[in-house]
Amino acid sequence: MLDGMLWITRSGAQWRELPEAYGSWQSVYARFSKWRDDGTLKTVFHALSEDADMENLSIDSTCIKVHESANGGGKTADKAVRRT
Repeated sequence: MLDGMLWITRSGAQWRELPEAYGSWQSVYARFSKWRDDGTLKTVFHALSEDADMENLSIDSTCIKVHESANGGGKTADKAVRRT
C-alpha cells in the first residue's frame, strides 16, 4: 500500500491510474485518506524528517526566459489607439 501511495506522489498520476501491481486503487486511496485524516502520514513525515541528513541537500529548478509579450508585457490600455 505504501509503495502505491509513493508511486502516486512521485508520478503525479490520478488514483485510477495506479498500476494493479500496487493493489486496487480504491484500497490504496482509502488507506491514504485514513492515514491523512488521522495524522499517521504527518507522524511518519516528522519521524523521517528528524533523521534527515542535511549535509547533502539539493534543490532542482528550471527557469525559462520568454519574450515580454508572452507574459502580457507591453499590453497596456495607455497604448490604445484613439480615433477622432
